[in-house]
Amino acid sequence: MEAYSAKVTRVEVKDVRFPTSLEAHGSDAMHTDPDYSCVYVIISTDSSDTKQGHGLTFTIGNGNQIVAGAVNALASIVIGQKLSDIYDDFAGFWRKLTSDSQLRWLGPEKGVMHLATASVVNALWDLWGKLENKPVWKLLVDMEPEKLVSCIDFRYITDVLTREEALEILRSNAASKHQREQELLESGFPAYTTSVGWLGYSDETLTQLCNKALEEGWTKFKVKVGANLQDDKRRCALIRKMIGWENKMMSDANQRWDVNEAIDYMKELAEFKLWWIEEPTSPDDVLGHATIAKALNPIGIGVATGEHAQNRVIFKQLLQAKAIQFCQIDSCRVGGVNENLAIILMAKKFGVPVCPHAGGVGLCELVQHLSMFDYICVSASLENRVIEYVDHLHEHFKDPVIIKNGCYMPPKLPGYSIEMKPESVSDYEYPTGKAWQTLIKEGKFQAP
Repeated sequence: MEAYSAKVTRVEVKDVRFPTSLEAHGSDAMHTDPDYSCVYVIISTDSSDTKQGHGLTFTIGNGNQIVAGAVNALASIVIGQKLSDIYDDFAGFWRKLTSDSQLRWLGPEKGVMHLATASVVNALWDLWGKLENKPVWKLLVDMEPEKLVSCIDFRYITDVLTREEALEILRSNAASKHQREQELLESGFPAYTTSVGWLGYSDETLTQLCNKALEEGWTKFKVKVGANLQDDKRRCALIRKMIGWENKMMSDANQRWDVNEAIDYMKELAEFKLWWIEEPTSPDDVLGHATIAKALNPIGIGVATGEHAQNRVIFKQLLQAKAIQFCQIDSCRVGGVNENLAIILMAKKFGVPVCPHAGGVGLCELVQHLSMFDYICVSASLENRVIEYVDHLHEHFKDPVIIKNGCYMPPKLPGYSIEMKPESVSDYEYPTGKAWQTLIKEGKFQAP
């Protein structure tokens, strides 16, 4: 195919931010005033068909400019590469991207550099889907197992998952994957909503949003906790009273507690029949999560984490230590699709359901593709599997998520569903965009 002989000619980087702190959207016990933001990347080639790859990585405001600088540092590795060389050995290119002998020192494979890696990798997958005229979930589903595993860098995880084991998992589900694909196209992938439970919302807002969610068919709800026990009890009681005991309710502390504090706190909240506690402590504390999981198991509360897990190695250890009952992959925290494929396959081997973190800017649009691939090709089960949903900022995307009866419906347009409307990028580019200039003039934000 002629397009694959094209070379990357440009990596364009935009600092895009939305003023969500004005209405407390996204507020939790650790992040009280987030402005949902993204480093938005556009990859162009010298191909005559002018297709571009769009990708992003997510932040919550200040610091977005640092990630943008990291993407610019990675651009020289990408520019000049032939697309066929990237996609024929994607694992090799991914390792090249994460193994620059000097940039690697800033990670390695974690933090700002890995966020930047995700934005570039996500853009390359968006372009690949467009070249094949398929949404990324379908691109993954249609791949032969050998091709798919050629996208994964198995370094550091072969003690728990080898290339051969990954191939066996994929081959074992190949014969029945068409049936699961049809089921998804008809019914969608189960989701839960976080939009009702932000910590900064008033009781009146919580009540209004719960009623609206129930009318829309939602059956799974997440509430933010961790700042004040008595306040959390009151808010949990309010939400539980509204949604009933037949619906599921989860909680999220966003890393607020020490290990023993998390155990004591959750025992106090156990009366509300919580399905899981998410990010109870430091995301790097594998053994701490294991201690919490062991203590909460007798009272029926699972542990979920992964939103801030740095890379596949942390996920490997969380799984080895039986520290999580729900594996929360994130489409931008680790190094994009390639690394998430490795995590999904490891979770399958350990029998832990993948329940992705989403929300933010574009995270819902991205991660739906990964869960749909997981169900069709890897897990072959929807039991205890859900995708997070947050009802913010979808209007800025050309192919926004579609939710029906509390389920994600499979996207049908080619690519990774992440291409933003040009006017949204220009209006919310920080700080020069029209929207930001207006907010600064109105005194709602200070000029940087």
